[in-house]
Amino acid sequence: MGLRVENVEKAYETGSWLRKKKQQVVKNVSFTCEMGECLGIIGESGSGKSTLGRMLIGVEKPDRGQVLLHGENVSNRHVRLGNMSVVFQDYRSSIHPFLTVEEAIMEPLRLMNQHDKAKVDSLLTQVGLPLSYKRKYPHELSGGEVQRVCIARAIATEPSCILFDEAISSLDVSIQVQILDLLKELKSRYKMSYVFITHDLQAAAYICDRLLIFKDGQVEETIAVEELSNVQSDYAKKLLHTLITF
Repeated sequence: MGLRVENVEKAYETGSWLRKKKQQVVKNVSFTCEMGECLGIIGESGSGKSTLGRMLIGVEKPDRGQVLLHGENVSNRHVRLGNMSVVFQDYRSSIHPFLTVEEAIMEPLRLMNQHDKAKVDSLLTQVGLPLSYKRKYPHELSGGEVQRVCIARAIATEPSCILFDEAISSLDVSIQVQILDLLKELKSRYKMSYVFITHDLQAAAYICDRLLIFKDGQVEETIAVEELSNVQSDYAKKLLHTLITF
C-alpha cells in the first residue's frame, strides 16, 4: 500500500504575542508513494517541503488531514517503529558524537529488541565501509563516510520507507554521485520506498521515478522523471529552467 498523504495542512503562529497571526505553510497536500518507488519532492527554499517531510515521519502532526503507511496513521509511534527511517542534511548532528559507528548503527536495532552485532558488519559492507570503522567516532570520518553510516543506520531495520531531507546537499559533488548510486542499489535490494526532498533537480532526476513540484506549500505538479521536458505549469517550467541553468 505504501505511503499515502491525504489533505494535509500545517500552519504556524508568527509575530509578537500582541499581534499573532497564522502562516499557512502546507496547504491541502495529497499524494502517494508506492512500494519500491522513489518520489522526489522538489521546490525552492521556504516552499514548505521540509515541514511536509517532518509530518511524513511523524515528528510533527498535521493540523488537518493524515499521513498513512500501509493504511495506518504515522502519528502512532508503533506504526513508524522499524518501518520508517530518515536521513537528514546535517549528518554531523545526526549521530551522537560520543557513540562509535557500531553503537550508532545499533540504536534503531535495539529499539526493535534486536541485539545481533553481526548485522553491523553486514550493513557496513553494504554501504562500502571497512569493518574496522565500527570502533571509530564520527569526528574521525569524512562527511561522505558519516553519511554512509547514517544510511546504514536508516536501513538497519529494513524499513518500508526512508525519507531523505536534503541528504546529499552538504557533500562534494563526486561524493554525491557515490551516495546516489549506493541508494539506488539499496532500494533495489530491499524493495523499499524513498521520499527524496531536495532542491537539486539533477540529483532528483538521477534517483527518482516521479517528481512532485512544490510551491508555497502546495503541489504544483506531479510528473514522471522521463516526462520532465513536458511539465505544464508556468511555475514548474520556470523552476526547472532555473535549476538546470544554475
